Amino acid sequence: MGEPDSDWYFCLKHRRAEQSKRCWFADRMGPYPDRVTAERALEIVRERNTRGDAYDGG
Repeated sequence: MGEPDSDWYFCLKHRRAEQSKRCWFADRMGPYPDRVTAERALEIVRERNTRGDAYDGG
């Protein structure tokens, strides 16, 4: 996904999109290709969980 320093992550500790791996890996989600996508990380996870639950019949 691009250059390592250009990847974006969503930091669960700081509750914001951050560029590069500043925070501990367990506190971040990603990498994402850009800031806008990283800012949507929690929304993306909710959407995936909803689709997964529907697929599982739950």
